[in-house]
Amino acid sequence: MTDFLYPFIEADERDPSALLADLARSAESKATESAALATATLDQAGAAIAEAATAMARRFAAGGRLFAFGNGGSSTDAAGVAALFLRPPAGRPLPAQSLAADEAVLTALGNDVGFDLVFSRQLIAHGRPGDIALGLSTSGSSDNLIVAFAEARRRGLLTVGLAGFDGGRMAASNDVEHRVVVRSDSVHRIQEAQAAVVVALWEGVHRALDAEVVGGHGRRP
Repeated sequence: MTDFLYPFIEADERDPSALLADLARSAESKATESAALATATLDQAGAAIAEAATAMARRFAAGGRLFAFGNGGSSTDAAGVAALFLRPPAGRPLPAQSLAADEAVLTALGNDVGFDLVFSRQLIAHGRPGDIALGLSTSGSSDNLIVAFAEARRRGLLTVGLAGFDGGRMAASNDVEHRVVVRSDSVHRIQEAQAAVVVALWEGVHRALDAEVVGGHGRRP
């Protein structure tokens, strides 16, 4: 049964060509919507993205590391963030790690101390002043991200949050120094636009490092 995924498909659909045409139109519509949202987000949040990228560049130039984290689909996005910075398609690799990547650590912390602490406890163990904590959430209100941002701020890490909808608790949190909100109520479109924001951040970090706009820290270490 596919009607719950594609409500435009009638249960008695028997014409493969018509079905394929409907699927193609649906995919094209979603791609158009996704591209438009990504473009709008990059335009509206351009200054915030540039500011966050420059702040991240300063941390990297001083030897800082990036810790990315998120839940569900955002955990795979966090893995993508870490991979982009650590193994980039161009430019120098920068130290990055996904806090959602180790299932043994996640399940141990979730079982022993509670899922709300799975990211903050890792920041306690690995983070140090000068590092970067970057959290991704579609709602902006995930408890374990809010707790992690608070811990990161206490420890002197730069905090960067990517959220959707109206920004949720991230938008109101003093523990999130830099935030980008994708204004949409579609989880899928939010995550697709956040991927574009991540690439813009990565490009901005490298531009800042190459342009030596990292204060007294100079060029990349």
